[in-house]
Amino acid sequence: MDPTHAPAEIAHDLSFLGLFLQADPIVKGVMILLVVASVACWTVVFEKVLRFAKAKRQAKAFEAQVRANATLSTEGNGLSGIIAKAGVEAWRDQDASETRAERRDRIERAMRAALTAEIKRLQIGLPLLATAGSTAPFIGLFGTVWGIMNSFSAIAKSQDTSLAVVAPGIAEALFATAIGLIVAIPAVMAYNKLTNDLGRIQSGFVSTIGLLGNRLARDRSGQTRAAAE
Repeated sequence: MDPTHAPAEIAHDLSFLGLFLQADPIVKGVMILLVVASVACWTVVFEKVLRFAKAKRQAKAFEAQVRANATLSTEGNGLSGIIAKAGVEAWRDQDASETRAERRDRIERAMRAALTAEIKRLQIGLPLLATAGSTAPFIGLFGTVWGIMNSFSAIAKSQDTSLAVVAPGIAEALFATAIGLIVAIPAVMAYNKLTNDLGRIQSGFVSTIGLLGNRLARDRSGQTRAAAE
């Protein structure tokens, strides 16, 4: 909407809703896109917080069970169950000619491969946060530049440079950049935090895999298998 020809009560409405309603259609599209991106980012954040919290608990329980030489369940879809199952299956596939070190290395590789596959699943959604954090400010800036160009064009046509005419159009344009920053800042912070948490989860499982691999490789008699199952 041209701020120089809008009714006075609309042209001077500087509320968030007013800024959106008065904006150019392209600027409105930018704002809507940023709001949708924000909703998607927060959805990913909440989902990852819940899943990572569960994975942390599983990592601690897995480590405690392995250190205590307790029974490990290979059932279920949890990280610990999937890793234990991969280790037991690798243990079953024994070769009489391999050394204990070779057997341990093979078992650990199988468990690390299972862990890597699960970590990749946990990473789903994190690229969205990284993309939103890096591009949202520029998308908002595009809306701002477009809005300012329209404002200056309208000002030139009206030949009126009073603050009452200039301020609403500039405010509408800058609002797009503000939304872009509101989207980007939490997205970057959440991405860094979640990436760090995921790294810790992976490190915890990797260290426990070393202990379990040694435990499985020590015994050929079937006692380890019974304990692992």
